[in-house]
Order: sequence, then C-alpha cells, then structure tokens
Amino acid sequence: MQKSSSESKDFLRSIVEEDLKSGKYNEVHTRFPPEPNGFPHIGHAKSICINFGIANDYNGLCNLRMDDTNPTTEDTQYVEALKDAVEWLGFDWEGNVRYTSDKFDELYNYAIELIKMGKAYVDSASEEEIRENRGTVTEAGKRSKYAERSVEENLELFERMKRGEFKDGTHILRAKIDMSANNMKMRDPLLYRIRNVEHYRTGDAWHIYPMYDFAHCLTDYMEGITHSICTLEFENNRAIYDWVLETLGLTEKRPYQHEFARLGINYTVMSKRKLLELVNEGKVNGWDDPRLPTIAGYKRRGYTPESILNFCDGIGIAKANSMVDVAQLEFSIRDDLNTKVPRVLAVLDPLKVTIINYEGSEEIDAPYYPHDVPKVGSRKIPFSKEIYIERDDFMENPPKGYFRLTPEQSVRLRHAYIITCNEVIKDADGKIVEIKAEYHANSKSGEDTSGIKVKSAIQWVDAKEARKVEVRVYDRLFKDEAPEGLEDINPNSLQVIKDALIEPAVITEKPDERFQFERQGYFYADPVDYTDEKPVFNKIVGLKDSWGKKTKADKPVVKAQPKKVQIDGEVVAMTEAEQALFDKYTSELKLNSEVANTLARDAKLSSFYEEALAELNSPVVLANMVSNEVARELKEKQIDELKFSAKQIAELIKMVDDATISNKIAKQLFEEMVKTGENPKAIVEAKGLVQISDPVVIAPIIDEIIAKNPDNVEKFKAGNTKLLGFFVGQVLKATKGKGNPKVVNELVGKILNQ
Repeated sequence: MQKSSSESKDFLRSIVEEDLKSGKYNEVHTRFPPEPNGFPHIGHAKSICINFGIANDYNGLCNLRMDDTNPTTEDTQYVEALKDAVEWLGFDWEGNVRYTSDKFDELYNYAIELIKMGKAYVDSASEEEIRENRGTVTEAGKRSKYAERSVEENLELFERMKRGEFKDGTHILRAKIDMSANNMKMRDPLLYRIRNVEHYRTGDAWHIYPMYDFAHCLTDYMEGITHSICTLEFENNRAIYDWVLETLGLTEKRPYQHEFARLGINYTVMSKRKLLELVNEGKVNGWDDPRLPTIAGYKRRGYTPESILNFCDGIGIAKANSMVDVAQLEFSIRDDLNTKVPRVLAVLDPLKVTIINYEGSEEIDAPYYPHDVPKVGSRKIPFSKEIYIERDDFMENPPKGYFRLTPEQSVRLRHAYIITCNEVIKDADGKIVEIKAEYHANSKSGEDTSGIKVKSAIQWVDAKEARKVEVRVYDRLFKDEAPEGLEDINPNSLQVIKDALIEPAVITEKPDERFQFERQGYFYADPVDYTDEKPVFNKIVGLKDSWGKKTKADKPVVKAQPKKVQIDGEVVAMTEAEQALFDKYTSELKLNSEVANTLARDAKLSSFYEEALAELNSPVVLANMVSNEVARELKEKQIDELKFSAKQIAELIKMVDDATISNKIAKQLFEEMVKTGENPKAIVEAKGLVQISDPVVIAPIIDEIIAKNPDNVEKFKAGNTKLLGFFVGQVLKATKGKGNPKVVNELVGKILNQ
C-alpha cells in the first residue's frame, strides 16, 4: 500500500512520493543492476531491499538486470547466485531477468548517434597519455589530439573496432564534453573499450564493450526505469548519466539517478576484489563459506531471510557513508531465532560422568521451548548412569563466582536430577578423564523435594544414546576492526569439532533445521554436508556478543588506532587535537574506531556531538546518530544552518533509550526535524508516534491480519513456522512502525499457536 504523504519516511521514499504526487511518473519502476562478477554480499542485500522495497511500497515494478559489460570477469555462476539471493530474500522481479548484453545493438547505435553529432570520438592515445592529460583537481585537462578526427573517420574506426581489427587498448571511444570541468568524471569520459574476449552470453559476436557510465543510463531508459538508485560512490557519475540522456534527446519520462550511502560493516571486507582473493587463495572454502559476508555464506551459516531484512530495515537509508557494527547484524539473527527454534542439549567437549548410585535407565520429558516462547513441542531425553557433560562445567579448583560442578558444589542436570561429585579420575598426565558422582533421587526437575540449593543447571547427554556430530564453530573472519587484506585474517575463525555429542531426538525426530544448543549458541544443519549418518552443524551465532570480552582477554590492551584516510591521493594524519578526541572517544566513551574516526576528523561533527553529549549521557547511540544522520546534513552546511539542535537530538535519543519510540520511528522523526526544526516530543505527541507496547491494543490488529490471511495461517499450523515473520511484518506495517517489535513477536506467536 502506498504510504500517506503525511507520514515521515526516508529521503528516497520522500523523492518517490513527490514524483508521483507531481505527476512526473504514473508508476514507480526501479531496478537492481549488479555486475555478475562475484557472489552478492550483505551490501547487495541492502540495495535489494531498497529497490524492491520501494517498488513494493508504491505498487510499482522492479527489474533484475545483469550489468554484464565486462567479459573478462563475468560468469553464469554469478548470475545464478544473484538470482538466488533475490529470491531467498523474498522478492520477485518484473518479467524475465534482464541483461545489458541484450541491449548491445541498441547501445552501439546510440554511440553512432553521438559520433554523428560530434559528441564522441575515437581516441588512439595510450592509457598513460590519457591519464597524464586528464589534469588534476586544481588543473584543467588537455584534450587529445585525436579529438579533431572527422565524423567519417570516427565512424570508420569505431566500426573496425567492432569487427575486431584492433588489439586491446589500441583505441577507445570517448565522449566530447569538457576537459576543464570541475567534476573530473566529465573530462571526456570513456564510452567504449576494445575487449577481444569471448562473452559468456554473446560469445565472440562483439569485440567492443560499453563502459558502465554509458550503458547504465541508456539501459535504464530503455527499460522504463523511473528511479535509478545507486550507492554514493556514483554521485559524481550522475553528471555523465544526465549528459548522455540529454545529449541524445531522451528526456521524455526519463530516469533520474539518486544515491544512498553504501553499507560498511566493521571486521568485514565487501570489496569484490578482496572477496575473490579470499576464494582464489583458498583462505575460505568457496563463495558460500559461512565466514564470508556473501548472501550464500549467510544462507549456509544458517541466517534467515527475515534477519537480513530486519537488519537492513534497522540501519535505515542515509546520505553519508558510515560504519555499522557487525554486532548489530549478529543481534538481528539472534533476535529472530530466539522466538523460533527449539532448545536442545549438546556437549562439544565431553567429560564422562558415572552416577554410581543410579541403576537402569529412563526417558525424561523435556519441552523444546522455554515458557516465554509461544510455541509447543517436547521430546524424551534418555538418561542412565553414564552421561557426558561439558568439560568446562567441572572445575577442581574453581575461581570465585564459578557456579557449576566442583568437588564441593552440586549442580542440576538440565531437565533431570541434581548430582554431587564424589571422586575425580585422572590419567597418567593429570588430565581429568572421568567424574564419579551421586544423584539425588528426589531432586528430579519439576518434582524436586530434596531441598538442595544449586546455582546453575548444565547440559548433558546420555553416553549410550547420544549421537556423534561434527560441529563447525565459526568466528569473525578478520581480527581487525578495519581489515586491509589477507594479513588481517583471524587464524581462529573456524574450529572443527569432530566428536561433539547431541541428544538423539535432534537427529531422529528432526524438529527443525536450526537449534539453540543450550548455553552454546544457535546452530544450523549444514545444507551441503549434513547426512543422518554424519550430521554436521554450523554455529550461526552465540547467545550473546562475547567478542569484546574475548578480545580483551586474548590481547594486550593497546590504544585504538584511527583508520588512515586519503585526500586527493595523499595520506593525511590526524592533528594532535583530532588524535586527542579519537583517544577520548575510543578509550573513555567506548565508541568503535570507525565512528570515532569520523567524529574526530570533522570539527563540525565533533562539536555537535559534544554538545548533544552534554545533554544526555548516551555516548554510543548519540555517536551513531551524529556520525550517520547528522553527518549527511552537515555535509554542505554549517551547524547554525541546521533547523534542529544538538539538544533536540539528545531529546530524540532519550525517547529511544526510554523505549517511548522505536529506532524506526526515530529515523522518521529525524527526517521531520530536518525539514521543520520542530521539537521531537512535540512531533511524537502531534502525530501519535509513541511506541505501542500494550497487548490489549496490539491483539485486535493481529486478529485482523490473521483473518485476512487464512491460507498462511493454515500453512503455519501445518508446520511452516517461517511464516511467523510474515505475520509479524504485517502487524508492524499495520501499526505504521509504532508496534514494539518484541511485544508483537511474542503476541503473534501466542495467538497463532492457540
């Protein structure tokens, strides 16, 4: 459904709505145009969500187009990976998959038109000469002597280039624009190059291939695209986009380019070149390695489409580049799985326990889900006198605060009995190999009359009935927050455990494909290597973010270092004042180094941040807001030109911290503040944007959504639990983003399972 123009929204949707309202277009038509030269990554997921999401929101269309104009790097495997990513995320493209290569004839004809108009010429200068004559930011370039060729000569040479009469690099086709333009992209940009290489779709039919700046705008036009949405690095290319269309007279219902900030995530590389290097150098096990930020990698690791969509929605759409903490992505999958997956018992590093006073065996009833997850299901766990527990759940000489099994401290076996250590058995090297223990017969979980007080419950498996599984424990691929290359790879990013043990129901009953191994994390049955005879599970994510604690424990404390930056090709170091701010932000305020670097290097941003911080002690959340949303507004303005103040931003964040409004509403409020300068509290009160957390208010909305979707309700009750995300999304949309996601999740699950 189209959004009301009175609602706050991101800047791209504001543009779309204004274009529809003014009659500029009758229908929205977007496109997702990747180059098939690698597997799509999480940055592509953001672009997919934006392009398909906007089309869906305004009942429009979205094309999937392969920008296949470079035959040296493209392949059909990448095409299939891109199609799979879009489908997996839940989107449908308009008609068939499009290919720029299908338009090669039309593009060639448009190039001929430019030559005939005297607006393009064949340049025979060397690559080095072209680079030298381009000029600098402060000096105009020098036009090639070959620009004086006649139209007839240019047409003849271009035709011969097409026929394959010249070697690569001998000639290029350039636009004739302005060699003194301030925007260096406009200094006679390249339109066509020679590539005597077979194309994966057109074979050897072509020996010249169009450049991105020439092909993209024209293909958009030919497909009827209205809004050509690109990442920020193409901002300066927009001038070429407009020049080509306008010079050729293609102005009727023409597309316009709009840019948004690309996604950057710390501890992650998303350069296709670097990802290809990781794959080709064998540093990872293919494009679907679960440590890679590719969609295929996340999919194989066990991430859900809903978690990726929620992450992309949560980070919003900005105009200024910034860095997102990878912990935010990890939170999204953790939050999504928490209400979906069964809890089971697994032991990754087994230590044998013999219960000396227990005889026989029994089956213990145990639920798959805790009381606060609105799902039902249970299984029987075999129990006998020989079991295995996790090795680190026993310590002979425990530190203070250790609440698991010790020679002096009893512990509960999850869902079962309390046990007490009697004897510790060690091998010749002093390693503990077995625990002799007693169980307390009257301490069974749910029937406990023992009166024994224990401080924790630990997981366990029956020694005879447990199934052996392989567990692949994945960690972050890079050890550095801002990795540069292969030298920054985390050597401990993969640990393979061959002899882990799991309760048998996981294999025999298969209640799900994703599980929470209690006290271990979330795991996924590997879709490639798993068999019932040799089960393999991938660790998706831990139960909580322990990376910060781990790095502090594993590494000596060192001062965070600012990321190097280049200005006009020169590395620029921080001033003493900037370094002092950076040290303060990373050491005292605990900001990640990317955000700290952004703030410290920009006097306007740091001044605004300091002023907001004086109003509200919420350094991390404020820093994220200032380095993202505020940064884009200060890009070309001074602080006194802003319609909103630092104090108002502090008030906005306080409402988020107090759970008065959601993060999504906060982004909408900010857009309103940019336009009007109105106080955020006043906007919330006037528009009724307070986050809805009352189940009494939310329940009728859920009932209405359920009534409208009987087929999906039936599928859900038949076992398709993935549809829970669909219903939650529909309810949040019905509340216009005001519903408390946590409350909605819990209530939807409860009502659907009634």
